[in-house]
Amino acid sequence: MTDAKGRPGTGERHPLSREMRAAGLSKSYGATVALEHADIALKAGEVHALLGENGAGKSTLVRIFTGAVIPDRGEMQLHGEPYAPRSILEARRREVATAFQELSLVPNLSVAQNFLLPALAGAGSPLISRRHVLARGADILARHGLGRIDPAACVGDLPLAERQRIEIARAIENAGRVLILDEPTASLAETDWLFEQIAKARARGVAILYISHRLAEVREICTSATVLRNGRSIGTVGLGSASDGDIFEMMVGHRVEHARRPARVAGAARAPRLAAEDLAGHGLRGVSLQLGEGEILGVAALEGQGQRGLFRLLAGLQTPTGGVIRVDGRAAAYRSPRAALRCGSGISYLPEERKTEGILAGLSAATNVVLPFLPRVGRAGFIGRHDEAKAAQPSADEVALNPRYLAFAIGDLSGGNQQKALMARTLATGARTLLLFDPTRGVDVGTKESIYAAIRAFAERGGSVLFYSSELPEIVQLADRCLVLYGGQVFRELEGDDIAEQKLVAAMIGHGSRAATGHVPAPAAPAHAHAAAESAR
Repeated sequence: MTDAKGRPGTGERHPLSREMRAAGLSKSYGATVALEHADIALKAGEVHALLGENGAGKSTLVRIFTGAVIPDRGEMQLHGEPYAPRSILEARRREVATAFQELSLVPNLSVAQNFLLPALAGAGSPLISRRHVLARGADILARHGLGRIDPAACVGDLPLAERQRIEIARAIENAGRVLILDEPTASLAETDWLFEQIAKARARGVAILYISHRLAEVREICTSATVLRNGRSIGTVGLGSASDGDIFEMMVGHRVEHARRPARVAGAARAPRLAAEDLAGHGLRGVSLQLGEGEILGVAALEGQGQRGLFRLLAGLQTPTGGVIRVDGRAAAYRSPRAALRCGSGISYLPEERKTEGILAGLSAATNVVLPFLPRVGRAGFIGRHDEAKAAQPSADEVALNPRYLAFAIGDLSGGNQQKALMARTLATGARTLLLFDPTRGVDVGTKESIYAAIRAFAERGGSVLFYSSELPEIVQLADRCLVLYGGQVFRELEGDDIAEQKLVAAMIGHGSRAATGHVPAPAAPAHAHAAAESAR
């Protein structure tokens, strides 16, 4: 039995005692050891966490389980039988399916078509009518509580959170024995829907491997965890007996301290470097803000409250339907990120989606870092790898990106190192204002600390930072002030010690003081958020 969120109940255990076991898995790419003697066991009807820093070997282990990578050594068993898939399709035939963090959906196909792949593209397969495809897609959506999504909608036109849900639903559809969820909440502002789907899968006896850097949700949904470090299994622990400090120490090899940003000196705020007055359009309904020199301004919001539109408008990716943007005190009407970078003291944007909006996967990390000022790199019109690495090194150092990774194709790096490279590029532009949209989405605790340190150092040098985070502890640690968006407007502003998780949650669902701009209509808030607000009172 399970409770509403899929946590262990007190009913009978599922008759299968062990669904998947892996022992001694190793994988190297030339001189680079990605995985070295990794062991893990998953039980039917249970949720088991896989934890570790980016680069610890988690992605390689997942690719081995899904058949995308063949291990050099080691063995696997599935339901007591040998398991050695050589492709994702072979793994799916054995009822092992994965929802990937870097989504595997085909963006130019419909939702329904993505659900039915690869059957639709099979050689010699009979023609399937569009009506039949849409009907099957609608049935799958309804079965997973996603009936609001049009099965005919083009996947590439949907918000990232909806694409994440479709990726998860497709994996659950194909996971008869083992379901692997790789950072499933990286793009989700709330977990109720996901945990409900997990509860249903557990009830069917599916073994679930849950990969996340968010320990709070890991503790809520998982019973045990295996920790990887430098490609090796450090150990498996019961989450009821291991503290967060114990787990962090297993992950990184030492204790991790989470220090809050020191309070700014009174009177440090100066004339705003970036300001918006009654900004409207793309989910916003009259948002005003001011960002001062040396200030870190956080933005908190539940999914779909206008935060994405706010950052894209300020970055020049979209055009406002109303209001004014001011840079260094002057009205600005830039229409692209390049123009924003050239406006006043400069605005640099770190995008939401690392894979589709950030990196150029086939180019080196150094090239990705120096792209905004590539013409200034090199001599006599020639740009060599040494020139790129030399130009990229200072900002790479700021985010603790290992110099040896600069020569690697950025697509071959872990998600955390890719994010470090993108953060380095944002800093390397020389802009005095940074717009960071969920800058640590899907990265490990060590990478988070490196990015936090870079943000703090930038602000201490007089830089201005506006950042949105889906993780409230991140806002508490970093922000001097925080704006809470609700219904496309600024519902509440918090400052200093008032920036606390309980107050943020209450404001995010419309509880507490109203915005200075007037009454804010109340869109429906997720049930879990109301419960959090009640506990925060």
